[in-house]
Amino acid sequence: MPLLVRDYTWTQTETTVYISVPLKGVKPAKVDVLCTEEFLKVSFPPFLFEAFLSEPVDDDKSVAKLGNGTAVFTLPKKNEGLWTQLSRDVDKAKQREIRDEAILKTQNKAAEKSMAKAAKIQQEKKYTLETMMKLEEEERARIQTMKDEECARATAELEAWKEKQRKTAEEEDARRMLQGASTQADKQVPKQRKPEKAAQPPSRTEGRINSGRKDKQKDVPAPRSVGCIKISFTPRVFPTALRESRVPEEEEWLRKQAEARRMASADLARLDDLKEEEKNPDWLKDKGDNFFRTGNYQAAVNAYDLAIKLNRCIPALFSNRAACHLKLRNLHKAIEDSSQALELLTPAVADNAAARLRAHVRRGTAFCELELYIEGLQDYQAALKIDPNNQALQADVSKIREIVQGTISSS
Repeated sequence: MPLLVRDYTWTQTETTVYISVPLKGVKPAKVDVLCTEEFLKVSFPPFLFEAFLSEPVDDDKSVAKLGNGTAVFTLPKKNEGLWTQLSRDVDKAKQREIRDEAILKTQNKAAEKSMAKAAKIQQEKKYTLETMMKLEEEERARIQTMKDEECARATAELEAWKEKQRKTAEEEDARRMLQGASTQADKQVPKQRKPEKAAQPPSRTEGRINSGRKDKQKDVPAPRSVGCIKISFTPRVFPTALRESRVPEEEEWLRKQAEARRMASADLARLDDLKEEEKNPDWLKDKGDNFFRTGNYQAAVNAYDLAIKLNRCIPALFSNRAACHLKLRNLHKAIEDSSQALELLTPAVADNAAARLRAHVRRGTAFCELELYIEGLQDYQAALKIDPNNQALQADVSKIREIVQGTISSS
């Protein structure tokens, strides 16, 4: 039973009511205040102050100050004038009704404030997102402008170089033509001016020179025979050329594959009670694949489980088991297996691109089923980066992006 506070004081003006309630030594942090248009309640156990106000007040503009052992309330009146008394007399049923109505109004105001605050936060987030997108768009436009300017500059330089080469070639042709015409004129002038001489037999000295020239012509060796030069290339495991490959990543991937094969042979001794074919992870993988195709997903999971016990370094086992968990709605397990497969599929090389794409898609699907659309969008974008021309992936990325944007806007 609370103790009612009766030693309060109140004063008024034409527009405002002032109420002072002693707090009886209670700390302000333990005081609970409830105020509406026609009801004021101050609770600080075991004491209680209630006032069923004579006239309505503006509770939105009301002010409460707690301190120095006193709670002072400033209540603006809705209707100007002096009151004859602070609290009116009402029966218990009416008192209960006023209390319930005051509590309901307070709860509604708190809910409205919370919703307004959430809406304001959401609006700020939306504005921030739009600003970031605008800045990114401006940055992309700036980069594209720089690219266009650089391309135009390079094109202009190339055209200038071509024009220069063309002029140089024309000048060279003209110079050669002039030289040819001059030489032809020099040859024709002596023939016209030299008198004809009678044919004379060659002298002995000229005969010896001509004989030496004939001997030298006879000593010239014959042309070389035509042959074929064979060129051999260094064998490559990966289809890409060596100059286009990342050698450290490819060697790391080959090392992991060799380690997986060694572990497969080492783990066979642990399970002696299995049949010979059941000790082969590849055989178990094929078995699981067959179960998956027939719709027996649990049996496929069991086959993959045994294969993983034999060898935990084969990424296809984890990726395929993730596909089974997706069918069985074991979404968290699908995420774990897809993540393990992606970890085993490092480093990223051309040989494991298709496997990495499947693992990203399966993990992204599990995230989307859990309504974690942002994480799912990241995996689908990673898969699209591996295969940019995949139209199905492009459509899925667009749908997930629309869901993410709609979720942000609605929240």
